[in-house]
Order: sequence, then structure tokens, then C-alpha cells
Amino acid sequence: MAQCREAEPATGPLDPRTADYLDGAHHPQQALLPRAGYVALKGEQVVGYIAGHLTRRHDCDGELQYLFVAPAYRRQGFGTVLLRLLADWFREQGARKICVGVANDSPPETKPFVEHLGAVPLVKYWYAWDDIEIVH
Repeated sequence: MAQCREAEPATGPLDPRTADYLDGAHHPQQALLPRAGYVALKGEQVVGYIAGHLTRRHDCDGELQYLFVAPAYRRQGFGTVLLRLLADWFREQGARKICVGVANDSPPETKPFVEHLGAVPLVKYWYAWDDIEIVH
């Protein structure tokens, strides 16, 4: 995953808390267990990843915590497949309303990507799917 991030120096390195997050040792604000993560592979190379958890933040049931696709692999469906995998996991957990933070330093494609897949503005810097089922 770290090598995948190196493909876009402007976004910086992989968040050093990612491993702790996936192990359940790092807890974002109002995060609940469990959590799930997936990677996208092209051959044996990691080209993207996604992770999320259950939450009560912004009255949501789940939160998309990490989503990244290396620039050379964007607009090829990797992000959509990753989001659908996480959406399936959220549904299995009984989570319907899912939020995602879209900060000023997020890659510029992030906002149009989540909007294209049905997320709507929630509060400043946050988007949500009222029902993650819309992603399929």
C-alpha cells in the first residue's frame, strides 16, 4: 500500500496509522469496531486500497476512512470496484448511511468520484450515502 501511495507524491506517504487502524488499535473520532479493508491488484502490484469502519459520526452507520487509487490506474474502475466491496461489507454489518470526509487536501478527483456514485453533501468537508445500496 505504501508503494502505491508513492505514485502520487503530492498526496504524501501512506498514513502511518493505517496498519494500527486495520488492526483495531487506532480509532478515528467516533469509530466503532469492526472495520474492513481491501486492496486492488494489477498482477501482483497494489494499485489501490479502501478501508472503512462502523461509526456514529454525523449520525452515520459507517465511514469510508481510506480510499486511494494510484494515478496511473484512475478512471479504470478500480475505485468503483473497491467501493462496491466495502459497500457490501457495510450492508453485511447492517450499516446503511455511510459518510466520507473530502478535505481540501484530498485528490481533486475525490469529490466528483463520490458524487458520481451517489454521495451527497452532508456537512462541510463531508459527503454521505443515505443508503449505500445506491453504489451497486
